[in-house]
Amino acid sequence: MSRLSVISVLACAVCCFPAFSQDVVDAGSSGGCIPVRTVAEDDLAYKSGERFSFTIHYEWGAIDSDVGWASVSLDTVSFNGEKAFHCSVYGRTTRLYDLFFKVREDFQSWFTADGLKPLKFTRNTREGKYEARNTYSYMWDSPEDSVYIAADVFTSSGGPRSVRLPLGACTYDLPSLFYLARNIDMDKVVPDVKYPMTFAIDDDVYNVYFIYRGRERKKVKGFGTVNTMKFSAKLLAGNVFTGDEDLTVWISDDSNRIPVLFEAPILVGVASGRIESCSGLKYPFTSLVKKR
Repeated sequence: MSRLSVISVLACAVCCFPAFSQDVVDAGSSGGCIPVRTVAEDDLAYKSGERFSFTIHYEWGAIDSDVGWASVSLDTVSFNGEKAFHCSVYGRTTRLYDLFFKVREDFQSWFTADGLKPLKFTRNTREGKYEARNTYSYMWDSPEDSVYIAADVFTSSGGPRSVRLPLGACTYDLPSLFYLARNIDMDKVVPDVKYPMTFAIDDDVYNVYFIYRGRERKKVKGFGTVNTMKFSAKLLAGNVFTGDEDLTVWISDDSNRIPVLFEAPILVGVASGRIESCSGLKYPFTSLVKKR
């Protein structure tokens, strides 16, 4: 499994609320597709020009502090002569916390204008002395029974390598998975039932799931009170996360489906993130019932 710090995972949570699961299986096993609404471009939950910013927070004992931030932007580009979306996700620690553990995250994802197919993905990560870089090219033009992800992967612990990752119709990178997930067909989603998804990171592919927990009104510090839909996923146990509890994300209960709050228990304390600002939304932000 890829190495992901607190900032890294919460930056990913910004763009991919269901992406981490305790029930990881081998890359060769079959995953699944989430139920989505019509994904014609006019019906998507987002549009070009959408922007978000988030604050990352950490609590442990007497420590109760903002430690970083993340931003997400979406634009329209031409990819091999065809219209496509380009998503940028950046995450970093604050200057103060750079003194303790400096983190920089840069995720870039290109996917088709209907949101159905990822086209390219890059990751550039620095976490203290650790570095990781990914470049994925999705080889959809190969024969149907031999499509694959051409992955160039580098880690400071393992060096550079080129691998072929399995590619199915429901395989995504983290940002493109989030944009697909925002088009969930809630009429087909049952609370407390696991729904499978598949994502690739570094040199492997993981079959994961998300769980819908119901609707909830949440007060978001510095932002306002928002009507939300609550989702969760099991975290991967490791050197950061306990793997015993859920990553929980609250998504706006309107047509935009944007993450406004997320939190995750870690081995020491609790990491969380909250939305600070948003602009360029496709639909009215009707779930915001009270501004700060």
